[in-house]
Amino acid sequence: MRKKLIYKIGNPYPLGATAVGTSVNFAVALNSDEECGIILYAKSGKEMKIPFSAENRIGNIYCMMISGGDEDGLKGYSYHFYAGDGIIPDPYARKIIGHEKWGKQIELEKLRGGIELDVFDWGEDVNPRLSYEDSILYCMHVRGFTRHHSSTVNGKGTFHGIQEKIPYLKELGVTSLECMPAYEFEEVDVETEEKKNTMSYAMEHYAEKADVQETSRKRMNYWGYKKGYYFAPKAAYAMDKNSPDRELKTLIRELHRQHMEFIMQFYFPKTIKPGFILEVLRFWVLEYHIDGIHLLGEKLPLTLIATDPLFSNTKLMYYDFPCDEIYEDGEVPKYRNLSSYQDNFMIDIRKYLKSDEDMLQSFLFHMRHNPQKEGVIHYITNYNGYTLMDLVSYDRKHNELNGEDNKDGNNYNYSWNCGYEGSSRKKAIQKLRVQQIKNAIVFVLLSQGTPMLLSGDEFGNSQGGNNNAYCQDNAISWLDWQLLEKHQELYQFIKTVIQLRKEHPVLRRGKEAKMMDTLSCGYPDVSYHSEEVWRPIIDNYNRHIAIMYCGKYALLPDGTEDEFFYIAYNMHWITHDFSLPNLPKDKTWVRLLGTSETVPENEQENQITVAPRSITIMISKIKDEQEK
Repeated sequence: MRKKLIYKIGNPYPLGATAVGTSVNFAVALNSDEECGIILYAKSGKEMKIPFSAENRIGNIYCMMISGGDEDGLKGYSYHFYAGDGIIPDPYARKIIGHEKWGKQIELEKLRGGIELDVFDWGEDVNPRLSYEDSILYCMHVRGFTRHHSSTVNGKGTFHGIQEKIPYLKELGVTSLECMPAYEFEEVDVETEEKKNTMSYAMEHYAEKADVQETSRKRMNYWGYKKGYYFAPKAAYAMDKNSPDRELKTLIRELHRQHMEFIMQFYFPKTIKPGFILEVLRFWVLEYHIDGIHLLGEKLPLTLIATDPLFSNTKLMYYDFPCDEIYEDGEVPKYRNLSSYQDNFMIDIRKYLKSDEDMLQSFLFHMRHNPQKEGVIHYITNYNGYTLMDLVSYDRKHNELNGEDNKDGNNYNYSWNCGYEGSSRKKAIQKLRVQQIKNAIVFVLLSQGTPMLLSGDEFGNSQGGNNNAYCQDNAISWLDWQLLEKHQELYQFIKTVIQLRKEHPVLRRGKEAKMMDTLSCGYPDVSYHSEEVWRPIIDNYNRHIAIMYCGKYALLPDGTEDEFFYIAYNMHWITHDFSLPNLPKDKTWVRLLGTSETVPENEQENQITVAPRSITIMISKIKDEQEK
C-alpha cells in the first residue's frame, strides 16, 4: 500500500541520500538560481519531481527529509537531482542503479542514485590494525581474481568470490588485501575493429581460451582508473546485484574475523577537489571499516589527509608523502600509518635478479631500508607490468592485443627470458625460471620493508607477455587457478618463506638496522659478508653478498632471543663460496632453505657453496638440538 510522501526540512550533511530511521535525508550542493529539486523514481516506474523551496537552502546546500512511499518506505526507490532542465547525478550516491551488469555500455550521468534503508550488522567487528612489519600485502583485481571458471567459487568475479577464497589466502599467509578500484566506474570506453588475419604472438598463445579472434570487441577500462561514483561499491562486482554494499561489508567483516585487512585503491584525477577527496576517504573508513587506502592521482591534499586524526590508525599509501610537513622535528608516530609506495625497489631488484653490474649497493640499501616515520612497500611485480612468471619469460612486451600496435606499456621492464622468449618446454629453462622466481620472492619477503605480492604470482600466473593489460577482460587478466596444481612447488616455497618471515621478528623489525653493535653483545644488528667474514666485496663487478641478522636484536613472543640468520645471495652465473661468521659457543649453523635444487657436497666447516643465480638461507641452532 502506497503511503503519502511527507516532506520536511532536512540536514545539510552528509551530502547525498542517507537513511534516518525510515526516512531519507537528501542533500546536494547546488549554486543555481533556477528551480531545482529531486526526481524520485518509484519501484513501479512512476516519476515524481519534488522541488526545493527557499527553506530547504542552507548556503549552497539544499536539503530535504522525505518519508512515506511504499510499505518499506523509500527502500528500492532511485533518484536524481535536477536544476532547470538539467539532470544532476548525485556524486555522493551510496548506491548506483542501472550499472549492475559488467560490460554494459552506459553513460555515468544517466545512472540513478539508489536508496537503501537496511542497517548492516557489524557485530563486534574490530579492525586488526596490523603494523607494516607484520603485514603481507596481496594486490588483486576484484573481477579477475575469481572470474576464471577454474576458481570454482559460486560468485565468480565478485566480492563474494573473494570471501570464498579467504581460506586459501589465509593458508598462503596473506594478511592484507589491496584491491584495485572497487567503487562504481564506467568500464566500457569504445568499440574497436580487430583485423581477422593478424595473429600476434600473444593471440596465438591465448586464442583458444580467451576468444580473442573476435572481429569486434569492446575496449575495456578493466582496471578502473578514472573518475567514478566514489561513494558506491561497484554493483557489477557483487553476486547480489541489489546489495553490493552489503556484500562488500560482509567480505570486510569476515576478513576482520580472520585478522586480515582490506585496503582500497582510490584514483582521483586532478580535477577532483581536496574537500571531496577527504569526504570520500572518511566515508569508506567510517561506513565500510576499511583498513587502508592506496592513493593514486595528482595534486592530492596529502598533508591534509595524513594529518586527519580519523586516519591515525588507517594505513595510507602514496608514492611519496611530505613527512617534513606532516611531522614536527623529532616527532615519531605512535602507529606508523603512512607508507611510500613506489617502483624504486622493483627496478633495482629486477636489475640485480638478472645479474646486472654494479647493483650490490642498491640491493643492500633496499634490503635494510625501513624508515622510522613511514613504511615502505616492496614489490617486484604489480598490476601495471609483468607478472612474475612473465618477468622471467619475456625480454620484450607483447601488448598486441591491446590494439595499439604494441606501443603502449613500459618499454623498460628489466626482465630476462632465461634464454627463450615466451613459454618453453625445455626442462633447463623451466627449472631456471622457477629458480629465478624463488629468488625474487626471497628478495621481497625477506626485505625489511613491507612485502606486496601480485595475485597469481604464487602459482605462476602469466599474461602472455602483456605488461599493460588495462583493457583485457579475458583469460589474459583472469587468474587461471589450474596453475596452482601445476606450480605446487612454487606455491609451497612462497608459503614457507612467508611463514619464515612471520615466525622470526629479526627478519621484519619495525625500525631500520644501524649496522652497529648497539647492545654490546659482540654482533651488530646487521652485517655483510662474502668469501671472507666481515669483509664484503661491493665492487661494481660483484654480484654476490651475504647478510647476517643477529637474533639478539629481536625477541620472540615468549620473550627469548630470535635466531641468527645468514642469507647468501649469489646472482652471478658462476658458483661462489661464502664464509660463515662464528656464532655464540652454544650454537651452530644449519642450512634451512635454498632456491637451487643443487646441494653442494664436501663443504668445509664454516663455509658454504652457493650455486649460480641462487640464494641459501642458514639459521643458527643450539648444538645439542642439532645433534639430536
